[in-house]
Amino acid sequence: MRAFDGTDPKQFIFDFVTSFGREVLHSEEEAATVVDRYHTPDVVQVADGHRMDRAKLIAHARPLRKRKPSSRVEVHEAVAQADGLAARYTMHVEDRGRRFAIDVHFFGRFTPDGRMREAHMLTRTVPG
Repeated sequence: MRAFDGTDPKQFIFDFVTSFGREVLHSEEEAATVVDRYHTPDVVQVADGHRMDRAKLIAHARPLRKRKPSSRVEVHEAVAQADGLAARYTMHVEDRGRRFAIDVHFFGRFTPDGRMREAHMLTRTVPG
């Protein structure tokens, strides 16, 4: 069984990004617990050439918890095949009174239980 079976790929990536972001920012659980719920222990995420493993994802989550930026995700298109998903989405962010959008081109692999195993992203920040 695949993570995407019975789920529209657009809805899957929307739910993944939205739920992970909400839990990172608002959960009382340790950041590591939240990261582990959404990612495999050997996760590798490369965004614009910057490689992040599990430890770096956890470290990245900690300052976000203090700032608590708000965001909204708009998925433009997504396709899935086997364990892979490709999507194009925009994340609209408000952080410290500043508004901007991040266009994301996402290519990732997920486990059957829906955790991210690998991701490659190209992003572009656009003024809000």
